[in-house]
Amino acid sequence: MERIEVSNIKINPVQIPQVIKIMSNWINEKSFGNYIVIANAYDFFCGIKSKVIRESMNSSSLTVPDGFSLLLFCRLYGYPLKKRVCGPDLMAKFLEFSQKRGYSHFFYGSTEKVLQKLEQNIRKTYPKIRIVGKFSPPFRNLTSEEKANIIEMINHSKTDVLWVGLGCPKQQLWMYENRDKIHVPIMLGVGAAFDFLANTKPRAPKWMQDKGLEWLFRLTREPQRLWSRYLVGNIIFVGILLKELVKKIIGYKD
Repeated sequence: MERIEVSNIKINPVQIPQVIKIMSNWINEKSFGNYIVIANAYDFFCGIKSKVIRESMNSSSLTVPDGFSLLLFCRLYGYPLKKRVCGPDLMAKFLEFSQKRGYSHFFYGSTEKVLQKLEQNIRKTYPKIRIVGKFSPPFRNLTSEEKANIIEMINHSKTDVLWVGLGCPKQQLWMYENRDKIHVPIMLGVGAAFDFLANTKPRAPKWMQDKGLEWLFRLTREPQRLWSRYLVGNIIFVGILLKELVKKIIGYKD
């Protein structure tokens, strides 16, 4: 897959239908070790600051544009993308797609309460879905034995898709570190998608999603937790975007 490089981080200029087709091919081919990073401005901010996070993003099978600012980057480089590849949207569409094909799913992350509600809602919405497991890891550093047991549990489930909801940047690092140990065709880091599909947290109105303002809605809901992520991270990333735009206009090359 072609990639655009932004501040030494690579992104695939794709849309949800393309991602679904690629995921289906990986499952049908039983191609293990693939993982998808769904990236927004904060993910890129973390990747710029940290070499290991940057490596976890660049080593992915796909790093897709979730943030509106990343859509602008893709458009700047000649890819007329219309919509973000947003985690909750991709997850919902692939669940609908997969129930017709018998693909199986495992959910890793979040809390037991959220996972229970998530499974209930998914089974209600997609009656033919195959869910082969779910697990909420402890909110602490795991021992080597616990890590090995989790990997064994996931591998034993023989799931086709492993949905990872650990938040950024933890989920990228977890997939990167375990890509050669977990024998599933696809891992996806989907962050808050578990909460949204479980209806444990409200999602922004559709008009805010379409205008690239979903981050503002989340900020008003959880200001203490998210102010640094969105205000600091987004401001720095907008600066990078403007720099790239100027370089593009004047034809400057590194």
